[in-house]
Amino acid sequence: MITTKMTLATVLAGTLALGACTTTGPIGAGPSDPNQKTKNGALIGAGAGAVIGALSAGDGNRGDAALKGAVLGGALGAGVGYSLDKQEADLRRQLDSNVIITNTGDRLIVTLPQDILFATDSTSVQPGLRDDLRALANNVNVYSNSTLQVIGHTDSDGAASYNQQLSEGRANAVANILIADGVPSSRVRAMGRGESQPVASNLNASGKAQNRRVEIVILPNA
Repeated sequence: MITTKMTLATVLAGTLALGACTTTGPIGAGPSDPNQKTKNGALIGAGAGAVIGALSAGDGNRGDAALKGAVLGGALGAGVGYSLDKQEADLRRQLDSNVIITNTGDRLIVTLPQDILFATDSTSVQPGLRDDLRALANNVNVYSNSTLQVIGHTDSDGAASYNQQLSEGRANAVANILIADGVPSSRVRAMGRGESQPVASNLNASGKAQNRRVEIVILPNA
């Protein structure tokens, strides 16, 4: 029988190792453990549930509340992780191989390289990407219990103010296509980050290419 002496720190410890447990890469590369994100979701949910339970209880009941919160949160988190695993698998079958999918266990991040999305200095989506965006719209309408953040990013070439405007325009262009393809506008939020969030060095061409991107973050609703 589990005792109530389990501390909050013990309940949360399992969440600290999740940073290295994401699935990321081209469409063709699937996760080595198809249930890993379900497990990650359970750990994330358990940690969050423990915190909420402990904070909502009095001093004398925090151990019990943290444990109960961890159990409930773990169950809910496992459900979210399982759903994301299924959605990720469907997206990998439906999208082009140049699209990158990252599954963190509590969200999906679909990364579209701007070099194939847009011509230089343009906010008009290339015709070749329309099919991928249509497939993505269909997917998120099947898995409808989520919201979407469409985030534009640039490299550091040019003025920061121009890059900010360009990232916003490109994020809005992608968001508008998703909405036109049937995703309710209430589920979609577009934003630009300009050159402020690089994922690689801006000192070489390959790094700049990685930084020019649009990310579609799929966030399951609680």
